[in-house]
Amino acid sequence: MTREEHGRLARVVGVPGAVLMGLGSILGTGIFVSIGIAAEVAGPSVILAVALAAVVATLNGLSSAQLAASHPVSGGTYEYGYRYLNPTLGFTAGWMFLSAKSASAASAALGFAGYTLRAFGFSGTRARIALALAAVGLFTSIVASGMRQSNRANAVIVSSTFVALLVFVVTGVPSAIDGAAEHLGGFFTAEGDGVRGMLHATALMFVAYTGYGRIATLGEEIRDPRRSIPKAIVVTLLATMALYAAVAVVAVAAAGAPEVAEATRASAAPLVTVARGFAIPGIAWLVTAGAVTAMLGVLLNLLLGLSRVLLAMSRRGDMPRSLARLHREHASPRRAVVVVGGVVAALALTGSVQTTWSFSAFTVLVYYALTNLAALRLPAEDVLYPPWVPACGLVSCLGLAFWVEPRIWFAGLVLIGAGLLWHMVARDMNA
Repeated sequence: MTREEHGRLARVVGVPGAVLMGLGSILGTGIFVSIGIAAEVAGPSVILAVALAAVVATLNGLSSAQLAASHPVSGGTYEYGYRYLNPTLGFTAGWMFLSAKSASAASAALGFAGYTLRAFGFSGTRARIALALAAVGLFTSIVASGMRQSNRANAVIVSSTFVALLVFVVTGVPSAIDGAAEHLGGFFTAEGDGVRGMLHATALMFVAYTGYGRIATLGEEIRDPRRSIPKAIVVTLLATMALYAAVAVVAVAAAGAPEVAEATRASAAPLVTVARGFAIPGIAWLVTAGAVTAMLGVLLNLLLGLSRVLLAMSRRGDMPRSLARLHREHASPRRAVVVVGGVVAALALTGSVQTTWSFSAFTVLVYYALTNLAALRLPAEDVLYPPWVPACGLVSCLGLAFWVEPRIWFAGLVLIGAGLLWHMVARDMNA
């Protein structure tokens, strides 16, 4: 008897578990690493970028919530695109999700490695890559073992991360007050690139909020999805917005945007550098521990979401159908998990968190533009929020997508073309 079969995933996740999955996907690379990348292009106005990205994320989160409530299956916007738009746009959404979140997962692995090595006084690209690959291998095996095991690991990770960030904010307030006059004298200064830099940073920081989408992509495994998914997404976003805003203000006010940006380039560990300037000793070690657990949590949740989208695409024949098999004992798409882990490991070989994060910004904005477009096509009986919500989300995503570096969005457009070519080939093979 085979231990793998085609089938449906079990509904084992409630609202608390869904919120923890969302927080585990958000509280990681976004606040521990990408804030430094955004500070480099925006200067002090990175604080405005964090707030603006939160507004865009809210619009997209509400669109995702009503779509997931009306069509609760694994696959997220890939499935919504097929159901409410057309096969080409549905495939494009799935292709963009795989591209964006694979890059984000590689960023998380590299960020984890950077913080860990910095804590023990080591540095170097080769060491960072080696440790990142080890983390990808370990968490690929955890995700392959099933949702219940992943949920337990995620609960521990999110709790420690949340505590570390709260301690960073509380203990950093005195340093932030002392440095506010010098470092927050004007949002649009020579340290950034004016409004253009702020919009570029908004695109980068938007990605830091998009972990709520993991709740939607796991829709097939959530109990009472019509009630649970919208509630979990809203709670996740509110908690994250408050925490991100507090951390951004404290970090930039205490150390200054240039210092935060330089720490990101040097070691991918900006918050540790800021915490070392606090009056209370030992905070940097606590932040390091929180960063390590946070980015491992992001890696865990991204591997979960990626494997579920790949599972959905394989079921429909847009990817090899052999990846749609579930392991009978653990109800886990093990083959899809292993393939995703391999792709993430390959991207981690670049060794550059700036490159992987910028690429994920463009591709995830295209993905959420399609999410909002699908939400505009929902039947009247499934609409939970007014139509201006997805309309504003669509315009925001398309507008921000092209504020990243031209080389990044050009590469993204080439990737879309390659994906559509593969889609044509796969469709002919399955005809």
